[in-house]
Amino acid sequence: MKAFWQLVGRDLAIAWREGGTIGVTLGFYLIVVAMLPLGLGPDLNLLSRIAPGVLWVALLLSALLSLGRLFETDYEDGSLEVMATGPLPLEAVAAAKSLAHWLTTGLPLTVLAPILGLLLNLPLEGYGVLVVTMLAGTPAVSFIGAIGAALTLRARRGGLLLALLMLPLFVPTLTFGISAVGAALMATEAFTPSFLILVAVSLASVVLAPLAAAAALRLQLQ
Repeated sequence: MKAFWQLVGRDLAIAWREGGTIGVTLGFYLIVVAMLPLGLGPDLNLLSRIAPGVLWVALLLSALLSLGRLFETDYEDGSLEVMATGPLPLEAVAAAKSLAHWLTTGLPLTVLAPILGLLLNLPLEGYGVLVVTMLAGTPAVSFIGAIGAALTLRARRGGLLLALLMLPLFVPTLTFGISAVGAALMATEAFTPSFLILVAVSLASVVLAPLAAAAALRLQLQ
């Protein structure tokens, strides 16, 4: 376990030291959400209705920007081959890097979402629910995204291919995340099942996605 947390700490230190990827991700999220009211006009009721969906979709697209670098940097400098032959199983390496990605991407995007909700006239009662659902759903984005990052590791124009592979897999997280927020805003009983399914998707991703990502990495390293 010590080696696992050391790898997580290493990736966190690299991400915060470089800062470029995090800045681009947060900047893209801000720009997408900020430009939408300009295109739709000053209809506050319309903005309020679509706010949960816009914030979730923009979050997924923003997270995709950094997924391509999840393994690529380590592959280019040879660190990934060293990790593959080290004391940690490749599954644990994939899990550690996915966790670090969530901490440096999913978590900051979740913190930024309520602030951007002000631009979309998100109802006051929706802020807490939005944060909770994003905290529950964003781990699935990072862990499932690790599979795509591993599969496209040596592909040319891997970013485009990664988006094509991952966006369909993000649909359950997107659907139940938006449904949970919408149900909470309308005070219906649909919130609980939607939220529980969202949590189940994330838990399944945390358990199963590192296995698939490790298998893809072994294939890429052959």
